Amino acid sequence: MLHRSHDRRRFLQGAGAGVIGFWAIGGRSAAIGQETQGASSDALTAKAVAFLKSRQEAEGGWSTAISPGITGLVVTSLLRSGVTPFDPAVEKGLALIEQTIGPDGSQADGPHANYLTAIGIMALNEAKTKGAGNRYDATIAGGQSALIGLQWDEGEGKTPADPFYGGAGYGSKSRPDMSNTSFMIEALRETGLPEDDPALQKALLFVSRAQNLDSEFNDQPFAGKVNDGGFIYTPANGGESQAGEAPGGGLRSYASMTYAGLKSMVYAGLSMDDPRVKAAYEFIRQNYSLDENPGLGQQGLYYYYQTFAKALAALGNPTLTDAEGQEHDWRADLVAALAKRQGVRGEWVNPADRWMEGDPNLVTSYALLALASARSMSEPKA
Repeated sequence: MLHRSHDRRRFLQGAGAGVIGFWAIGGRSAAIGQETQGASSDALTAKAVAFLKSRQEAEGGWSTAISPGITGLVVTSLLRSGVTPFDPAVEKGLALIEQTIGPDGSQADGPHANYLTAIGIMALNEAKTKGAGNRYDATIAGGQSALIGLQWDEGEGKTPADPFYGGAGYGSKSRPDMSNTSFMIEALRETGLPEDDPALQKALLFVSRAQNLDSEFNDQPFAGKVNDGGFIYTPANGGESQAGEAPGGGLRSYASMTYAGLKSMVYAGLSMDDPRVKAAYEFIRQNYSLDENPGLGQQGLYYYYQTFAKALAALGNPTLTDAEGQEHDWRADLVAALAKRQGVRGEWVNPADRWMEGDPNLVTSYALLALASARSMSEPKA
């Protein structure tokens, strides 16, 4: 069952993991052992925060030549790691974000408008919840409207029968995909849009079509060919998976998109009783790992870590029992995985440099976001 709406709002205004957990499996306490989620996690975080602060560009951003959206991810990760909105590095970053998306949230344009706006308003909203007051309200509200305007729906001549419908791409007219759609959903929910809003319910149609599940919710020809409950990259244009085609036809599921899909379904109000959620959770049980991004190996590993942590925090349970019956404290596993990969300067970087994961600013922000979601599980929920 879903918790009451005031509980959900309380969680959204907390550590930023996304949505309040709505079921529990097992009875283990939500507190993580001091040796894992205390000093070790704090030490990883402190080193990473210092690293990112040392990497800020004169104009206030991070890796802007690679992607202007990285600044928003870095600022959000710093705010969720205990840095205040009034810290000079964060203030400069917030000013650049506001300049990029405009004072009314609608200035972001071009091929990355959706990505920039979603990440930007999440950073501004995080600053608001951490004490910045209402100064960003107009920008956040305008950003919400801009995201809804960029969504593929009737305004773009699409009907609910079209696999583009409800999804979002990087920018206006870009083919929709699960990653951008999940960022859009996350941004809309975290900034206060209710789960039953039409934009989120439209997005749920797109998300459901990206799942390898033979059900009434997916009418795409690939749906039943793999049928493992996992997710692909996009159902648009006949479907595409970054993990390639499955033996015998169909499109292979992979874990990072499955966690993104699961998180998105929770944001849109689905409970564990829904067959889509059950199937996604079973894929996770069958493919639990912190050593790789199942289906893609080391590719996209840190994007995987942050979707893994956000989704499992959204589910609200500190443990997960895999398909072999082994119970995992996923937060402890995550901290251990990140601890052995952190560089001497406090950075993380992925040698498998796909999707910009060779950039330590991007990857370190992903790691901090994952740690923040794990910490949020230690906070009591009314």
